[in-house]
Amino acid sequence: MSDKILVLDDEREIADLVALYLKNENYTVFKFSTAQEALECIDKTELDLAILDIMLPGESGLAVCQRIRDKHTYPIIMLTAKDTEVDKITGLTIGADDYITKPFRPLELVARVKAQLRRYKRYGKAQTENVIVHSGLVININTHECLLNEKPLPLTPTEFSILRILCENKGNVVSSERLFHEIWGDEYFSKGNNTITVHIRHLREKMNDTIDNPKYIKTVWGVGYKIEK
Repeated sequence: MSDKILVLDDEREIADLVALYLKNENYTVFKFSTAQEALECIDKTELDLAILDIMLPGESGLAVCQRIRDKHTYPIIMLTAKDTEVDKITGLTIGADDYITKPFRPLELVARVKAQLRRYKRYGKAQTENVIVHSGLVININTHECLLNEKPLPLTPTEFSILRILCENKGNVVSSERLFHEIWGDEYFSKGNNTITVHIRHLREKMNDTIDNPKYIKTVWGVGYKIEK
């Protein structure tokens, strides 16, 4: 059975182009031009990934992203004509896993989709070490569940991946570049890319952690991040 991908974009040519390239990769595509239509599909269909344009008539793609995150953990990629850091950070903060700025190369978008789906599916595979426990934190890799002090910690797939990688490397510094490559599996990282920084900040907020006196995620300036043993 092919993966099911929702595409939400009010620019018909772009939506048609994205759908064409995804269908060529044997994905099942649900294509919509308004938030209301997309939300109806989201409520009724078991999806594997969503591609959302930010600028839409009526309810925005950011609002749709937030609605998805209220109930689902599958990856979300934002499409945006805006190239400002504020828009990118807003999308990542409310639960998007990746973003791509218009105009974009369709093959690059397909590569991002494949990377997100590979990572998302990885949690369902049996692993020898499927539970990580650290100072009140319990990460179940198989079920993609995380508990903090016995309470569920709602994480996006990207946040879960970052926390898992840091916990698997307890005591060692993990660079932003390494985190990026392990999660996305591509070469889109640049020194000015603050994607990991935004996700780390969001993780800290959810865990009630602080940058000045961290209990879990410590910043090693100029190097990366670590969780002490």
